Formats: sequence, C-alpha cells, structure tokens
Amino acid sequence: MKQKFDIITSTCVPLPMENVDTDQIIPARFLKATTREEKFFGDNLFRDWRYNADGTLNENFVLNNPAYSGCILVAGKNFGSGSSREHAAWAIAGYGFRVVISSFFADIHKNNELNNFVLPVVVSEVFLAELFASIATDAKTEVEVDLPNQTVTNKATGRSEHFDINGYKKHCLMNGLDDIDFLVENKQKTEAWEQANK
Repeated sequence: MKQKFDIITSTCVPLPMENVDTDQIIPARFLKATTREEKFFGDNLFRDWRYNADGTLNENFVLNNPAYSGCILVAGKNFGSGSSREHAAWAIAGYGFRVVISSFFADIHKNNELNNFVLPVVVSEVFLAELFASIATDAKTEVEVDLPNQTVTNKATGRSEHFDINGYKKHCLMNGLDDIDFLVENKQKTEAWEQANK
C-alpha cells in the first residue's frame, strides 16, 4: 500500500530469531497465488509459525499474543535471507507492518521491502538487543522512526541511532511514490532534457 512516510511512533512486535528466511516469512506454497491482495498475503505471514499443523492457532507465537501489537516488527539478525521472493515483502506489508528493524537484512529482501513501502531500518546489534530487552520488560514500549532525520529512538531509554537509506528510496517513501510514479512525476524534466539533447 502506498503510504507517505514521515515520523512513525508505535509499539512493536518482537521476533528475536536470527536467520529468518523468506520461506518462513511466506511459505512457498503461497507463491502459486493468482492474487496480490494484501489481506491474503498478510493473513499468511509466518503461516507455519502462526498455526499448528491442524490449522489451530499456535498460541505461543508472538503474532498470536495480544500483548504485542503495532506497525513495527523488531527482528533478529539476517532477516529475509533465502529466496528472493517479493511475496515476503507483500506479506509483511499486508499484515500491516510499516517498519522492520534488524541488525542485518538480506539485500534483495531489503530492496523488496522498500519497493513495497515497508521501511527496513538497520541498527547495531547492541541497539537491537536493547530494544528486545525494553519490549520484554514492557510490551507497551514505543519506538520512534524518523525518516526525514534517519533516526530510530527507543522511547523507553531515550537512546537513538542513525540509520542509512538510499536517497532515491527515501524520496519515494516520503512522497508515497513507487518507481513508475517517480517517472511520471518527472516526465516534464525528462522531455525537456530530450528536447535539449536532440
């Protein structure tokens, strides 16, 4: 979903597991879907962890724990490894997450998130550990993600870190533009350049 980014303050859903791959984010059997409906993919985010083999809810999985909510997912190191399936980013966005915080993302998955209006925020392992600790102490812990200033702040401790983002992707997120929208927005500039360089 195209949404403009500015400053997001939210409680978080903690997933303190490392090496979460795209098959765990959205199992391969859902890649056969003929829809890109957000609800479909969001409903099947972490499907095999959210549900038991008999289809009942796995009450031990964090997404099924009513204590945790919000539009920020805090994940362990090496998030989104494995296959390059864009469906994983569709599922994260479809569930309602707008930000994923980790100490390391697989490159392709990181770009897929950006292309689907989910902001991947890379923090230090020390900061990530502090976030997990704050959330474990109080599920209502809030985190502020300030895209214009490229900072993420743990509101429980007041500690902040700066994060990097490609300037083009930052512009697109802040203005709610995908790649096509950006080209359309700059159509007159492109045409003017073509005229000047015939």
